[in-house]
Amino acid sequence: MSDIVRTPSALPLPFSQAVQANGFLFLSGQIPLGADGKPLAGTIEDQTRNVLDRIAATLAALGSGLEDVVRATVWLADLDEFARFNAVYADYFKAPHLPVRSTVQAQLAFGVGVEIEVTACIA
Repeated sequence: MSDIVRTPSALPLPFSQAVQANGFLFLSGQIPLGADGKPLAGTIEDQTRNVLDRIAATLAALGSGLEDVVRATVWLADLDEFARFNAVYADYFKAPHLPVRSTVQAQLAFGVGVEIEVTACIA
C-alpha cells in the first residue's frame, strides 16, 4: 500500500490541486486565471504563459519543477493556434527535459483557449 498525499484546491470545486503517489506528482488541469481567480482572456500566448507559470509555481511549492515533468496533456480550443502555443511552450520545456505530450482540440470551460495537465516524477 502506498502513501497518497492530496493537496486541496483553493477553488471551491471538488478536486485536488495535486496528488502525490508512488513517486509521481499529478497536477489537475490548469486554465488561465487572473489574480482574482477569474478566467483570463487574451492571446493564446498570454494564456499559455499564465498556465505554465501557475504550473511551475505549484510544482515549486511541492518541491518539484518543470524539469521533473514527464507527461503533459494539452487541450487547445483552436488547433489553428497550435504553432503560437508551441512557441511559448518551448520557452518552458527545453531538451533534455522534454516531457511526452498529447495535444487535442476541445471546447474548454469558461471559453479559455488552453488547459494543461502535467505529471512529474518526484524523489
